[in-house]
Amino acid sequence: MLTSVLFYVFAFILVFSAISVVTAKNPVHAVLFLVLAFVTSSCLWLMLNVEFLALILIVVYVGAVMVLFLFVVMMLDIDVETMRKGFWKNLPLAIMLGIIVLVEMLVVLINKPMVINNIPDLANSSISNANQLGWVLYTQYSYPVELASLILLLGLVAAVALTLRKSEKNAKYQNISKQVAAKASERFEMLNMPSEREIIEEDPQEGDKK
Repeated sequence: MLTSVLFYVFAFILVFSAISVVTAKNPVHAVLFLVLAFVTSSCLWLMLNVEFLALILIVVYVGAVMVLFLFVVMMLDIDVETMRKGFWKNLPLAIMLGIIVLVEMLVVLINKPMVINNIPDLANSSISNANQLGWVLYTQYSYPVELASLILLLGLVAAVALTLRKSEKNAKYQNISKQVAAKASERFEMLNMPSEREIIEEDPQEGDKK
């Protein structure tokens, strides 16, 4: 009874923190809610007797990755109002692309199951552990791996968008089109300047040079 109550409590906290990560207006608050989601997930894994994964989640993600995320978010000084400019303008295109991706994923999942059960027995084979792990990931759990890669791709696109935002007027940015269109003859200019000569005069009384 106590285990069931704790499971539902942790599940509620996990869902609430995950939703708060997306809906939080302050990026620092979003990172803190993500830390709470990781800690709650580790508690659920402990209840499932998966101590190693729970400790790895705490040590690696909460102790290292999320601290790095927090420092990066605080250093970026994200201007929410600037980021929201053009949101409603690009919303129809984003919705259309999201629907296309969702339909493609649903078509694939309907035709084939999410997890494949009929895999060969690798326990008694002579294949190494790394090859067995790769075989299981890209056969039995191929769709979850692709879903994780899609999430990482979205994170990469968001990081590039935050980096290339032109919020500061004095910041310098690269113009790739001008760099590609540059010509060797226009890179430097030769100037014809007359030579200069320094005249040294001697004082007849002191013999010092001026």
